[in-house]
Amino acid sequence: MRYIKPALVLFLLLAVTKAFAYSKDETAIRQVLEQQSAAWNSGDIDAYMTGYWNNDSLVFIGKNGPTYGYNATLQRYKSSYPDAEKMGKLNFTILQVKELSKDYYFVLGKWELRRSMGDLSGHFTLLFRHIAGRWLIVADHSS
Repeated sequence: MRYIKPALVLFLLLAVTKAFAYSKDETAIRQVLEQQSAAWNSGDIDAYMTGYWNNDSLVFIGKNGPTYGYNATLQRYKSSYPDAEKMGKLNFTILQVKELSKDYYFVLGKWELRRSMGDLSGHFTLLFRHIAGRWLIVADHSS
């Protein structure tokens, strides 16, 4: 009887740990967002963009409506954030990561920019697609 309680506690701890562990795909998606944040915070928009699908079918939706295509999205970022002061320091808070199929994930989160000229923040939804062995953002709605 005295071995049952420790065994039950161990079983429950393992079950809880397993329930909170991320899948391999979710971990890879979270790593994309961490790499983007690090690239942004080092002032490297080109590296930040490696998390996006480099394709004309990429769509970014912001306060001014949709931007279509990788190059147009890159230029939008570069014109909106031309220097480190305007870029500030980026932080993502992931609120939800949901598998839609084996090749698609939905991500809901919050973004924050800390800047000397005034902080900005908002929310985002991302559609990730598994393409050529990588998880890439194919649609981004940030507001």
